[in-house]
Amino acid sequence: MRFHQVRELVSWAANFHARMAEQYRQLAAISESERERMALEYLAQREDKQHTELTRYATENGDHRAVLETWFDDPTDFPHPPVVERLPERIGGSEIQNVMSTALTAHRTFQDLYTHRAERAAGARELAFFQSLADGHEAEVRHIVRDLQRLDAY
Repeated sequence: MRFHQVRELVSWAANFHARMAEQYRQLAAISESERERMALEYLAQREDKQHTELTRYATENGDHRAVLETWFDDPTDFPHPPVVERLPERIGGSEIQNVMSTALTAHRTFQDLYTHRAERAAGARELAFFQSLADGHEAEVRHIVRDLQRLDAY
């Protein structure tokens, strides 16, 4: 589909975060390493947080309503979806550094997606909305790196 509403993109991203959280939980359940299990459970919680926040944005009728109803033209479904959809497959049987690498790749891909939409924003509100999402993922990357490095050090 060529034309999309911002709400569709936000819902798609929220659903992806929910799928990642479930994938992390499934891998944690079968992990033989306690550290890896803790890392995967931590990442599942972070993905749940992203899912909840994006779902709230997608369903709200308040501050972001006008932006969410904005249409944009993009000849692909959304930038980067094939890359993002393959990410969960790369986790299985990994050590903490590999788990962290996959998580960071996913977040940086979303950050790029939001930056891409901000660069093509039709107005100031849309620009601010997507820049805020991109900044949020940048902060999320810092939290994940800090917390997983602490876990890996022990």
